[in-house]
Amino acid sequence: MRTKLFFLCFGLQCCLFAQDKNKINQTLDNWHQAAATADEETYFETMTVDAHFIGSDADENWEMDAFKAYAMPHFQGEYAWVFVPQQRHIYFNKDHNTAWFDETLESEHMGLCSGSGVLVKSKNEWKIAHYVLSILVPNTQVKQVVKAKRQHDKNFLKNSVK
Repeated sequence: MRTKLFFLCFGLQCCLFAQDKNKINQTLDNWHQAAATADEETYFETMTVDAHFIGSDADENWEMDAFKAYAMPHFQGEYAWVFVPQQRHIYFNKDHNTAWFDETLESEHMGLCSGSGVLVKSKNEWKIAHYVLSILVPNTQVKQVVKAKRQHDKNFLKNSVK
């Protein structure tokens, strides 16, 4: 009897994990699609009110209000930006109310990128609480990229608050 109960509970938990994983994939796909169709309402509603967005430039470290202020002009055209997910990995905490992920994205204007972040579950809904976007640079081209951005990095460090 205990064995049957164990397998029943285990099976139920696996179904719930798979269901949450599907919901997270759908949430992230809808979020990227909202940016690709300039749907600012869906885009920002997919994020928590205290979400944090870190972009690919050193000074792109935004709390939600600042990110909205930056992003809103981009949503006035037919698209804000287009990132197409190519692969994604999702992980959960033991209480299954927080998930983190990493994804590889394809973009016309930035090439291959990496996105990673944290989602929180509230009222059976997953929302993005933290997102980090990075440009992927092949190891064979790192020296060239570092050389090209060296002055920008120095200026950023010189002007940033420590």
